[in-house]
Amino acid sequence: MSLVMPEPDQAVLGRRDAIVAALQAIVPGEGVISDPDALRPYESDALTAYRQPPMVVVLPERVEQVAAILAWCHGEGVKVVPRGSGTSLSGGALPLADGVLLGMSRFNRILDIDYADRIVVAQPGVTNLAITRAVEEAGFYYAPDPSSQIACSIGGNVAENSGGVHCLKYGLTTNNVLGVELVTMEGEVLRLGGRQLDPAGLDLLGVIVGSEGLLGVVTEVTVRILPRPETARAVLLGFPSVESAGQCVADVIAEGIIPAGMELMDRAAVHAAEAFVQVGYPLDVEALLIVELDGPAAECDHLIEAVAAIARANGAGTARVSRDEAERLAFWAGRKAAFPAMGSLAPDYLCMDGTIPRRRLPEVLRRMQQLSDAHGLAVVNVFHAGDGNLHPLILFDTNQPGQLETAEAFGNDILRLCVEVGGVLTGEHGVGVEKRDLMPAMFGEVDLAHQQRVKCAFDPMLLLNPGKVFPTLHRCAELGRMHVHHGQLPHPDLPRF
Repeated sequence: MSLVMPEPDQAVLGRRDAIVAALQAIVPGEGVISDPDALRPYESDALTAYRQPPMVVVLPERVEQVAAILAWCHGEGVKVVPRGSGTSLSGGALPLADGVLLGMSRFNRILDIDYADRIVVAQPGVTNLAITRAVEEAGFYYAPDPSSQIACSIGGNVAENSGGVHCLKYGLTTNNVLGVELVTMEGEVLRLGGRQLDPAGLDLLGVIVGSEGLLGVVTEVTVRILPRPETARAVLLGFPSVESAGQCVADVIAEGIIPAGMELMDRAAVHAAEAFVQVGYPLDVEALLIVELDGPAAECDHLIEAVAAIARANGAGTARVSRDEAERLAFWAGRKAAFPAMGSLAPDYLCMDGTIPRRRLPEVLRRMQQLSDAHGLAVVNVFHAGDGNLHPLILFDTNQPGQLETAEAFGNDILRLCVEVGGVLTGEHGVGVEKRDLMPAMFGEVDLAHQQRVKCAFDPMLLLNPGKVFPTLHRCAELGRMHVHHGQLPHPDLPRF
């Protein structure tokens, strides 16, 4: 494996028994896991190519316990890796051999539902879908809907700024979170944001959402909920090529139409998803576009006709509109099952995550096929086409020597391509360890140093989730020297790192 993590601190490992005892004093009963066999379920997240058993796992139930754990670890110089449901696809929750894995799964209660203010206050271990289930009888829902929404936790969504098929119109997690309760590495409990749309002061909430567990541990989340639209209808559009489907996406957005969701699957993905879920996808197409329009019925009817006309202009031979709610959900069920359906095509796959300008879709799809030919591995395309968030699935067999390394090289080339055409390394999965060493492809030394200064402001001892996001993690004192080196002398009255 090409991944390099920090060398374990042998002095910390030598104190393992004392660390376990201290954690047991904070979280008594079954809240501390130290048996080697019992640690195995925590050795990776959904990026299963990388595995590392943690030194110890602790499962707190109360904010006071989280604060005490972090304060004790800070005082003893022990690293901590926060973990939600473990569905991260970037290795964001990969444990450390000399670190405490802080699992938040026991924080699983919805604390408040306020329909007047249209908010839900939930603990971080509540699953994404559970929030919608809790409010759907009153006609509301939570808009961000990752494909893993049945399992992924809202705290993990905050860490990775997760999206989903409806993020095109309704935004990512950052657009739907109003406030968080956060515990710093020093054990301080902070509240950022609140129940209002535009809180006063600096937007520190915007810093926390998407910070991948590097700045603090979220113990409560306030999200906004939306009323169900009057009408929601989805249309299946079949195309003779992936490129023509990609051009249709660009043309729809250019026309000023913002669908609730717009997802693209290529032929291999369509066939795998249909065999897995059997929702009636057309099998005689090279690419399938699922477009959902919502709002007043008259508006939906008008926009569906407009989208269908654009699709026909791009060569679409299939246009099938959902007849009722059950069929609309069935259309999406196939798309959301596309990732597990890949098991019928190959023993293993890497799910990539990069974002590009929509107008570059046809070009990028064409070049990805060229990369597939060059690396000798198949790629299946399933992605949020409306916002340019690609999820190429690279198929391989880890039992074949060298195929995993080839798949990783292929994935890196795809991500570099995304940056080359004006995109970014990640749309919703985060950087974690998967894209960590690619950060210099997008950011210069000064950019990365300034990002690390934010890390130092929250975690000056660099104990919280180290080894993630940054290819080289400078000590805070080193960043102060780099500041001077670049000729940007700090104000004499300001504190230095």
